Amino acid sequence: QVQLLESGGGLVQAGDSLRLSCAASGGTFSYYVMAWLRQAPGKDHEFVASIGSNGGHTYYGDSVKGRFAISRDSAKAMVHLQMNSLKREDTAVYYCAAKRATWYRGQYYDYWGQGIQVTVSS
Repeated sequence: QVQLLESGGGLVQAGDSLRLSCAASGGTFSYYVMAWLRQAPGKDHEFVASIGSNGGHTYYGDSVKGRFAISRDSAKAMVHLQMNSLKREDTAVYYCAAKRATWYRGQYYDYWGQGIQVTVSS
């Protein structure tokens, strides 16, 4: 059983940067694709970014491409999401997720964190 714990959310202004982190425990980190998804009020989950189990194969949603960057630290079993040039429409609950695979881009994962709020004000 893999546990995922997000941190780093909060309230920022449009144009600011924010870095989310997710600590994984309870499994072999290198077996899992790690991803970030988000859910805005009244909307479905949206794929944000994923990174392959060996650190390659990064994928991004169209709405964040060029602004967000996903990375993983295998030594610490952590995954990060660097968010730059934030916009109001980035406001959402952000979820860390894991899927036992080499690479994956999608919305179906084996494990999910509880989510963390990111609010971008204008």
